[in-house]
Amino acid sequence: MTAAATPEAPRPVRPPGDAPEPARSAWDRWWFGPMPRARIAWLRILGYVFLPFDMLLLTSSSLAHARLPADLYQPVLVGRLLHLPAPTPWAMYTLLVVTIAAGLVAATGRVLPRASGYLAACGYLWWVSISMSYGKVDHDHLALVVALFVLPSVGRAGIGDARRCEASAWSVRGIQIGVVAAYFFSAWAKIRIGGFPAWPNGSTVQWALSRRGTPFGRSLIDYPVMLKASQWLMFVAEALSPALLFLRGRPLYALVLFFAGFHAVTYALMTIHFLPHAIWLAAFLPLERLTGLLPERLRGGTATPTGTGTGKAAAPAAS
Repeated sequence: MTAAATPEAPRPVRPPGDAPEPARSAWDRWWFGPMPRARIAWLRILGYVFLPFDMLLLTSSSLAHARLPADLYQPVLVGRLLHLPAPTPWAMYTLLVVTIAAGLVAATGRVLPRASGYLAACGYLWWVSISMSYGKVDHDHLALVVALFVLPSVGRAGIGDARRCEASAWSVRGIQIGVVAAYFFSAWAKIRIGGFPAWPNGSTVQWALSRRGTPFGRSLIDYPVMLKASQWLMFVAEALSPALLFLRGRPLYALVLFFAGFHAVTYALMTIHFLPHAIWLAAFLPLERLTGLLPERLRGGTATPTGTGTGKAAAPAAS
């Protein structure tokens, strides 16, 4: 006797004229694999709420520089390319108010999110360029500048918006690259200026502790072997920071925690905080999960996923 043939499952019928979606490369999936708009909303809140703190406390030197003679103004490269004029008190106070106001509007993600976001980004770029054009350039503001320019590209987004879109992914990747670039090029600068292995084997941390260390930090000055080991750890971690872009799950969260701990220890020892940079480690985390911790009335409506494309939402993938 022959076994009864098992009937084949019916094949899905593709509508006429509907061409199959071409397979995407790993590079495209990395750049544009859809991410929730809610993550963008949380990152906007983080960045735009931090903006007044930075402008009023961390880069407030822009206001002081406006009172200096104009011939002391030596603009950084972006200032020269954009032909930014020497600051004046009236211009800087106006820029301060406009930039902070635009940022607070953009933080809502509802009212002119692109226009207000780009206005805040351009205003802050001008502001921080003035701050860095008088002899001291801080690399800890790179990720903040990048974030302010890429976050508005997504358009409307709320913390309860479950839609996934390619624009969200591109924006998050841009911030992540800004974070990693600050770490990696810091390692490269150590080699270019201090030499290798001269810098890791030097006494940079010991000098920094003696110059601006906290009481606890200064107590470590007499342990040069430990301080050199910390310099090697710092250098290797910065050189390997691109791993942040490719790790997933617990290994990624562990590395993010390591860098966050590094900044916390640096502040405890030398009161150097890197806050404008450190806050963007959050771009590597699934911030959209925070929405579930809020009361229902604060979550906002969760949009129904529809469509695909660069700026359109895509159906959420199964977790």
